[in-house]
Amino acid sequence: MIGGLYELYPPSESKKIMPLGSWNSSRIISVHNHVEHWLNGIKILEYERGSLDFKDRVAASKFRDAKGFGLFDEGHIMLQDHGGAIQFRNIKIKELN
Repeated sequence: MIGGLYELYPPSESKKIMPLGSWNSSRIISVHNHVEHWLNGIKILEYERGSLDFKDRVAASKFRDAKGFGLFDEGHIMLQDHGGAIQFRNIKIKELN
């Protein structure tokens, strides 16, 4: 599921994925608790970390026993796949003012 918040929020069905062999461009913007996922220049998802909806979705997911899941302001970044070939390039992390 390219661009979603795994098992919690699916991306927009109107997302545009580049053809096999091409690169997709992704951007995640997180300001306070507001998070946006962008794919190839198009916003495909937004949500509020810590909102009642967010907490309800976590409680109904496999992450329900992970205390504070998705609520930390700082920490590690995880890049995931599901066993297929995957490549990343030009990963940049910027602090927004």
